[in-house]
Order: sequence, then C-alpha cells, then structure tokens
Amino acid sequence: MKSSDFEKKIEKAKEILNSLMNPEITLSEGMKKYKEGMKALKEASLLLEKAKLEFEELKNKD
Repeated sequence: MKSSDFEKKIEKAKEILNSLMNPEITLSEGMKKYKEGMKALKEASLLLEKAKLEFEELKNKD
C-alpha cells in the first residue's frame, strides 16, 4: 500500500465534507457528494486494514 493513496482518499473525503457544509448545496448534489465521500472513506478504511494485516505479518515473522 502506498501511503499517498490513503492520504489522497482522506483528503478527498475532507474536501467533500467541506463542500457539504455549503448552505447553497442542493439536496441532490448533497446526496451525490455524501455517497462519493462515503466511498472514499470506505476505500481508505480498506487500505488501512490491508496495511495493518501486512504489519502483523511482518511482526509475526520475527
């Protein structure tokens, strides 16, 4: 896993969160952004879990 991939996903989620705070956003656009943000967070979570598993494997090899 590249840490930059994880960081990009988190940064994207932050950007989406900021856009959702805009009082001018429509409900439709808000729902679209929400789904996009949840997808980015899920992908980041999967990357983090993968990294944890790799770490545990390396730790257990010693």
